[in-house]
Amino acid sequence: MTSTADDVKRALGQLSKKTDAINLARFFKTGPGEYGEGDVFIGVRVPATRSVVRAHADLDLPEVTVLLDSPVHEHRLAGLLVLATQFDWAARAGDDALREKIASFYLDLVMRGRVNNWDLVDSSADRILGAWLYDRPRDPVFALAADDDLWRRRVALLSTFGFIRRGDASTTLEVAESVLGDRRDLTQKATGWMLREVGKRVDRDLLTGFLDRHAAAMGRTALTYACEHLTAEERAGYRAMR
Repeated sequence: MTSTADDVKRALGQLSKKTDAINLARFFKTGPGEYGEGDVFIGVRVPATRSVVRAHADLDLPEVTVLLDSPVHEHRLAGLLVLATQFDWAARAGDDALREKIASFYLDLVMRGRVNNWDLVDSSADRILGAWLYDRPRDPVFALAADDDLWRRRVALLSTFGFIRRGDASTTLEVAESVLGDRRDLTQKATGWMLREVGKRVDRDLLTGFLDRHAAAMGRTALTYACEHLTAEERAGYRAMR
């Protein structure tokens, strides 16, 4: 029989721990005015969540919707990991129709605000949206980058990791340039991380060329992340440009 959302919720509940729920809520900044305000944790660590997903990765999309509409963080993470797994299966099978269906479904979840914490974004954006759009028009990425919503903007940045892995840095550089003025910590970190990966995985000169043009306008956090693999002398030089 095909698994259901209730199967996943029940399995996660059996692995939950009160102490972990408290610690995770603190770690993911769920207090008033913090980026994860109102997010609910039941206390399941990521490796345990992945084990549940492996046992229930055959969920139909309506059942995934049930998980993503849950207020419980671990339910939403499990649903996104199921989607990413099914997208990988479809890719290996050469089933572009299913890949498109999953990518469209994922984009709808993003627009409905259900991919709404940094780990949810980071575990899904490049595996689904980045993988699907690699050889297709990337308008959805640019639209998300232009949206002021923190999580949509982070999806745009992290989706480009799927392009970077295949040697394409152009979209990353364009998106990074478009969000330079965003000083929110999670945007800063994502921008710097993606720029660092451009230099590490694609072409170091593309990174240094970007920094030559834009270091003076970058936030401290983004610049620090972007420079991590540069020499001490280069890092000092770019910091001096701010």
